[in-house]
Amino acid sequence: MNRWIKGIGTALAALLVAATAPAIAQDGVTPTTIVIGQSAAFTGPAAQLGIQMRDGARLWIDYVNAQGGVNGRRIELKSRDDKYESALAAENTKKLIEEDRVFALFAYVGTPTSAAALPIFSAARVPFVGPFTGAELLRTPFNRYIFNVRASYYDETDRIVDHLTRTGVKNIAVFHQNDSYGQAGLEGVKRAMTKRGLTISALGTNERNSTDVAAAVKAIGAVKPEAIVMITAYSSAAEFIRQMKKLPDPTLFFNVSFVGSKALAEALGKDGHGVMISQVVPFPWSPMTPLVKEYLGFAKAAKVDVNFSSLEGYISAKVLVEGLRRTGKEPTRERFIAALESISALDFGGFQVSFSPTNHNGSQFVDLSMIGRDGSFVR
Repeated sequence: MNRWIKGIGTALAALLVAATAPAIAQDGVTPTTIVIGQSAAFTGPAAQLGIQMRDGARLWIDYVNAQGGVNGRRIELKSRDDKYESALAAENTKKLIEEDRVFALFAYVGTPTSAAALPIFSAARVPFVGPFTGAELLRTPFNRYIFNVRASYYDETDRIVDHLTRTGVKNIAVFHQNDSYGQAGLEGVKRAMTKRGLTISALGTNERNSTDVAAAVKAIGAVKPEAIVMITAYSSAAEFIRQMKKLPDPTLFFNVSFVGSKALAEALGKDGHGVMISQVVPFPWSPMTPLVKEYLGFAKAAKVDVNFSSLEGYISAKVLVEGLRRTGKEPTRERFIAALESISALDFGGFQVSFSPTNHNGSQFVDLSMIGRDGSFVR
């Protein structure tokens, strides 16, 4: 009898524990933490892009954690280095999901690396938030696990071509990276030119993580372009610009935001003056914008370098945190997706983000900037 009563007591205790436990055990979530995963370049020729993006994101994440976290949980950002290589990004994504068991993926850097991760996180149904790329492959077809915070490369290249054609420039060449990132930007330029009844005058390419641009300089230099739209990373862009400037015919240089503006300016030195770059975030040295004023305060306190890429990381982190806050005290990935989709025309202080169940592209903001004589930036 005593054994029977003891057995009943044990069973009741087990039922009580089950009743009081969360209904769904979700990867990456503990009573005190929520783990977010990132794969980006932290070494190699594109390292500054990953470092700046992560530094900016940490400014807001560290502040939120210092205030007690989100709904009582501290955010842990688990970052892995992919050196801006697709194979490493795919490997990192599998490890983040299967070994680190992260709740969501965040702030990946690059088109080819994000493309390599795409089938992995989609199959695992893991949200993918705020990638540092404007590639169309993350936008079309619609994928319910991807949330883009920034404008697309189509938006950026259309803004560049519009600016050039309005000033009478029609002889426009393209220098692009020979991968999915370069192809995404090239397609954007083609669309923008076709819309205005124009065609690209010459093409030149370089391989990812390479600064061998001699063939591209020869091909593009032959048509004496009035302007060149560049879709590549800062190291190859700097080498290309330096070599093109040795030719007798002057030309205008335009880059899309992924180039890494501050890194490009530093790599070019005195050769950077006049180089234009499209931007998908507000001007990061303008305290008149409330969001930027807040960012500058945190950056100064943490001694983090101020630049466009770290501001993008900061904004993406604010979107991530807002989604987590709206998810509630028992977060699941499905609730997180629904929470992000509930963000509509939310103004973060000069940068507005909107999602919906059928549109996960948060912004179309594009501005133009130029490298000044001293390496600083002007609008």
